[in-house]
Amino acid sequence: MKSILVVGLGRFGSHIATKLAELNHQVMAIDINEDRVNAVLQFVTSAQIGDSTNERFLSSIGVKDFDACIVAIGDNFQSSLVTTSLLKSLGAQKVIARASTAVHERFLLHNGADQVVYPERQFAIWTAIRCTSEHILDYIELDDDYAIFELSIPEAWRGRQIVQLDIRKKYGINILGLRENGTMKMDIRPDMVLNYQESILVLGHEKAIHKCFHI
Repeated sequence: MKSILVVGLGRFGSHIATKLAELNHQVMAIDINEDRVNAVLQFVTSAQIGDSTNERFLSSIGVKDFDACIVAIGDNFQSSLVTTSLLKSLGAQKVIARASTAVHERFLLHNGADQVVYPERQFAIWTAIRCTSEHILDYIELDDDYAIFELSIPEAWRGRQIVQLDIRKKYGINILGLRENGTMKMDIRPDMVLNYQESILVLGHEKAIHKCFHI
């Protein structure tokens, strides 16, 4: 269990705060808007109304004590930038900030963010990849070259053992899991036969996955 500070409770920030709470982390959520704070109060460990660009207010929270501080402000870049800088100057262990553009990302990294998330870009990439083939069910980009795909199992693979496919040797692709009856099973064995599974989870170079699955 970790202690996490979430700054900014718009749609993005409130989803993060409630999900972290569901995962049994201790979450403090803050926002300058009272209605937003009240909306998440029942889900998080604690919540406060306050201006994150005010150094005295942030200092009173004790940002050093949090394992991570997430700056989820999306409607005011100046506030996001100032908050990120203040958190780092006050000794925050780890600052993760939201960016809306590539320029914002560079400024946030320059002003103290340890990591930057860019949800609009990430969702755009995810949507574009999903639309390229009806066989792609999910997609996670790991870097510029490697990714995790969840794909429909090719009809030609049905009834064959995983070891017979030999896709690791042929394409450098690792099978991570198989979804069956809505549940992803990760205990993969070479002698498993592909019959009734709904999809396959694979990790590898994107170009190799495209070639292997004829995307």
